[in-house]
Amino acid sequence: MRRRLLPLLVTGLLLAVAVVAHAQTPSSEEQLAEFDKGSQTLDVSSYPEEMQQKYQLFAERCSKCHTLARPINSDYALEEEWSRYVKRMMRKPGSGIAPKEAKQIFEFLAYDSSIRKKDLIEKKKADQGDG
Repeated sequence: MRRRLLPLLVTGLLLAVAVVAHAQTPSSEEQLAEFDKGSQTLDVSSYPEEMQQKYQLFAERCSKCHTLARPINSDYALEEEWSRYVKRMMRKPGSGIAPKEAKQIFEFLAYDSSIRKKDLIEKKKADQGDG
C-alpha cells in the first residue's frame, strides 16, 4: 500500500508546485498586454539623424503586425535580445521586413535601449555576470 501511495503523493505535490508557480508567473499574453499599455511613440528629435530615419522604418514596419508600444515598452534591452526579437518578427508571414531593414531596425532598437534603458541594461548584465 505504501509503495503505491508514495508515488501518488509525490506526483500530487509536484503538480501543486507547478500550479502555484504557473499562477505566479505572468503569461506571455499578460506581459504583452502590459507592454501595449505604454507609449505608442518615441521622441527621437535628440537622436542622430541616422537613428531618426531608422525610427521611421521601425515605426512603419513594426506597426503592421503589433502596436509600437510593445517593443518600445518591452523589457528587452540587450543587443542579443533585440537581435532575436527582430529575426523572429522578420520571419512572420506578411511582416515585409527585408534583411537590410531588419538590420536597421535592430540598430535603432539597440541604440534606443542604450539611451532609454541604461539601468535595465546594467541590471541584466550584472545578473549575467557581465557587469
